[in-house]
Amino acid sequence: QVQLVESGGGLVQAGGSLRLSCAASGSTFGIIGTMGWYRQAPGKQRELVAAITRGGTTNYADSVKGRFTISRDNAKNTVYLQMNSLKPEDTAVYYCNAGRVFPVTATSEGPYWGQGTQVTVSS
Repeated sequence: QVQLVESGGGLVQAGGSLRLSCAASGSTFGIIGTMGWYRQAPGKQRELVAAITRGGTTNYADSVKGRFTISRDNAKNTVYLQMNSLKPEDTAVYYCNAGRVFPVTATSEGPYWGQGTQVTVSS
């Protein structure tokens, strides 16, 4: 099992910034693979915001390109999401997501999800 704990959400005015963190913990077997951030606004489906592979390759939703930056610290099994120039439409619950891989057996498990952290952007 992998536990993901997010932090860093809150209330911010439009144009402001927030930094989310998500730390993965649990079994020492395997390694944490791709990590990502998703968000879900009221009445909407959960959507991918950004993802990053263990090697540092990133992928962003078009709506956040140029404003958000995802990064990770493999030694700490932690992923970050720096959110700048926030807009009211960024308001949502943000969820961390990660899977675990086992190189010896070439298998994987997950993805696992965090409990979510609320981000509210006021206009």
